[in-house]
Amino acid sequence: MTRTWQISDVTDAAVARVAAARLAAAFGVPPVERARLTASLGAQLRLCLTKGGTWRLALETGTVSRTAPQAAERVLHAVVTPSPEAAAAGQPPWRVTVPCPEADDVGAVADAGAVADDPAELAQALLGADEDTALVLERLTEQEGLVDFHREELQQTNQGVVALHAELDAAGRAQREAFAAERKARTEAEHARRRLTFLADASAVLTASLDHHEIVRRLPELLVPEYATGVDIWLFDQDGDRPGPAHAAAAVVAARTGRPQYAAAHPGGLPGVDDQPPSALAPDRPLLCIPLPTRQAPLGVVTLSPPGDRWDPDDAVMLVELTRRASIAIDHAQRYQHNRDIAETLQRALLTELPAPPGLALAARYLPATHGLNIGGDWYDAFRQPDGGVIAVVGDVTGHGLRAAVMMSQLRTALRAYAVDGGSPGQLLTRLHTFLHHLQPDLFATAVIARFHPDDPTVTWAAAGHPPPVLRTPDGAVRTLDAKPGAMLGIPMHQEIADHTVPMAPGSTLALYTDGLVERRARGIDPGIARLADALGSFGPAELDTDLEGSADGILRPMLSDSERDDDVCLLLCHLRGTG
Repeated sequence: MTRTWQISDVTDAAVARVAAARLAAAFGVPPVERARLTASLGAQLRLCLTKGGTWRLALETGTVSRTAPQAAERVLHAVVTPSPEAAAAGQPPWRVTVPCPEADDVGAVADAGAVADDPAELAQALLGADEDTALVLERLTEQEGLVDFHREELQQTNQGVVALHAELDAAGRAQREAFAAERKARTEAEHARRRLTFLADASAVLTASLDHHEIVRRLPELLVPEYATGVDIWLFDQDGDRPGPAHAAAAVVAARTGRPQYAAAHPGGLPGVDDQPPSALAPDRPLLCIPLPTRQAPLGVVTLSPPGDRWDPDDAVMLVELTRRASIAIDHAQRYQHNRDIAETLQRALLTELPAPPGLALAARYLPATHGLNIGGDWYDAFRQPDGGVIAVVGDVTGHGLRAAVMMSQLRTALRAYAVDGGSPGQLLTRLHTFLHHLQPDLFATAVIARFHPDDPTVTWAAAGHPPPVLRTPDGAVRTLDAKPGAMLGIPMHQEIADHTVPMAPGSTLALYTDGLVERRARGIDPGIARLADALGSFGPAELDTDLEGSADGILRPMLSDSERDDDVCLLLCHLRGTG
C-alpha cells in the first residue's frame, strides 16, 4: 500500500506529518519508532520548506529479507522526493525505514491516512498526533524530559517556518526594489548614451563644413523634431549689433549676459539656465534662448521651442553643449573665410604683370585652391634682366595661408634683386636657397627658373625640388626636361644648384607649372606630367603663335577636369615666336 502527499507550504507539511503518524500507528509501528519517525520527518519537512518548491512525501509498506530460519520482516518506508528545482541543484531524496507488523485492518489504515482540510479539524488532528508521545510517556515516564524537548522543538520549528516566510517576503521585496532600481538606472544610461551619440554625430556634421551659412542651415535640421519643434538662429552683424525688438526679451538677456535663459510661465529648473517671464511674442510657449559663445562676445542667440511641454534637464544640458560646439564651428568658419579672402587678395595683388619682350610670348594662369585654406603658396613671375635676357620662374612655398603668401612675396622680391646683378638660373636658385635658409629655417620652397636671351638659340634652366619643365619643339614633339634638379630651397644643407641648357628653336614652347596642375592623390605626379605633355602636343603651331592665352586655357580644362582643386595651380607658357 502506498500513500503520497504534495508539500509546498506549512499546512501541507503539517497535514503530511499528522497523516504519517496515524499511518505508522495503524501499521503497528512501535511507539518509540513512531516518535522517531515523526520527529525525523518533521525536521526533513522543515528543510523542504526552507528550500522552497513543491516536495513529495510517499509512505509505502514492504518487506526486508532475513537469513533462515527467520521470515521476512515487515517495514514502512518514508520517502521525501525533492522539488524539480532542488533536484536540478543535486538534492537527493530523503528516505527512512521503520519496522512494523502487517496492518490488521486495511480500512483502519486508509482512515488513518485521511486528514481533514478544515483548519479546526486540522488543528484537532495535530493535537491528536501526539497520542504516540502520550503513550510513550505512560510506558516510559523516565523520558518525560525528552518528550518535552520534542514538543518545544516542534513549536520552534513552526516559529522558524513563520520567520522564514517573513524573511523570504522581505527578500522578495528587496529584490523587486533592486530590479526596479536597475531598470531605472539602465533606462537613464540608455538615454545618456543616446544623447552622447547624438551630440557626437551632430558635432561631426557641424564641424565638417567651413561655410558658416551651411552650419546655420544644418543646425535646425539636426534638432527638429526630436529635441525642438522650432529653432530660430540670430547671428549678430559684424559691427556688433544685438537683437532688436523683433526678438524675445529672453534672447536679448542671453545676448547681454552670455547665459542661457528660459522664458515660461513656470520656472524650468534647468541646470545652468536662468528663468525669465514668458515671452510676449509667444506667451503660451516656453522658449530656451542659448547664446552662441566665443572668447570675446556671443556670435548670436539660438531660440528653441520644446518638443513637449518642457525639456528634460539632461536634454537641456546637451542642447547648451551642442550650441557651444556650433558656435565654435561658426566662428572657425568665419575666421577661415576671412583669412582665405585676405590670403587670396594678397596672392593676386602680388602676381606680376607679364612683360612682352620681342620674339617671346608669355601666358600665365593662377587658380587658388577651392578646398581648405590652401591658397598662398604657388607663384609665378617673369621680368627682364639688364642684359636683355628674360627670367621666367614658377615656385611653390610649403605651407598655406597668409604666411606662405608673405614668404612668396619675399622670395619674389629677392629673386628680382639678385637677377639685377645677372647670374644664371642655377646661381639665382642657389642664392635663394641661402636666403630662405637664413630667413625662415623651418620653411621650404621649390622653384624652376628658365632664362631666355634674344641672341641665344637655347634656354637655360634650373630647378630646386620642382616638377620638371615640359618642352614642345616646332615639329610638335614634346619631351620632359628631366635632368636631375637640386634639392628644395631652404633645407639645412649647402648646395650649388646646376644649370641645364637645351636648344629652343623658334616655334618652341616651354611649360612651367606647379604640382597642383599634375599631381593627384590616387595616381601620383608622373601620370599628370604625361597628360600635360599630351595636352601641350595637341595644339597646332599656328594656335600657339596666334593665341597663347587660349592655349593656356585649353591646357587647364582637361588637366583640371578630375581635380578637386585642394591646392593652388600655376601654369606659365613661354613660346618662342616663329620666324615666318
